[in-house]
Amino acid sequence: MKAVIQAGGRGMRLRPYTSILPKPLMPIGARPVLELLVKWLRRNGVVELYVTTGYLGHLIRSFCGNGRQWGIQIIYTEEADPLGTIGPLTLLKKHLTSTFFVLNGDILTDLSLMAFLAHHRSHGGPFTIATTTRYNKLEYGVIEDRDCVVTGFREKPTLANSVSMGVYCMQPEILKFIPCGVPFGVDDLVHCLMEKRIPVHTFKHGGLWLDIGRVDDFQKAQEIDWDEQAPALLQAVG
Repeated sequence: MKAVIQAGGRGMRLRPYTSILPKPLMPIGARPVLELLVKWLRRNGVVELYVTTGYLGHLIRSFCGNGRQWGIQIIYTEEADPLGTIGPLTLLKKHLTSTFFVLNGDILTDLSLMAFLAHHRSHGGPFTIATTTRYNKLEYGVIEDRDCVVTGFREKPTLANSVSMGVYCMQPEILKFIPCGVPFGVDDLVHCLMEKRIPVHTFKHGGLWLDIGRVDDFQKAQEIDWDEQAPALLQAVG
């Protein structure tokens, strides 16, 4: 299996720390999140890894090298100008000739890539998004009304939303919808496919997922005893 880690972002939400380190090299305990990701991918059967770099990319290349220490082959791309969250895939067209994964370089999860892949293949579509549920408490009373008459009132409700985990499974044919040389995001790709009536599928994950790019999740990751409280993730990442 092949995978692409998107590691070119500037990590603005973690400033000032990311003024010195790129977001994928932010430490989780004694290890950078990127090391955890690479080991997790290897345990899940990925042997060819492509890392898209931009901001402070030389530090990522220096740390990971060719991946031999983890039993995986790493090839890098370099963005002269930012290409968004999905645009860098255009630099890898000659390599991505079979089903592949794409993931953000700042997540931690115990998602089973084999289960994700099986679901992707079962529906036969070109693009599947791994999702999880996040809960957000509103700080306002929510009014429901009709013709200026209140029909319902909820005081500071907690809303559940299905959110993208930043992990995707794709077929090579998806690359023809991504323009070259311009910024292009996952949202742009999803809207493009929907406009063309090409179905975009989801895979719901109920386990661990942390977005290290968010300060709250970054701090939560630091509080976890990875040897005691997250055995499933450690089993995946070694």
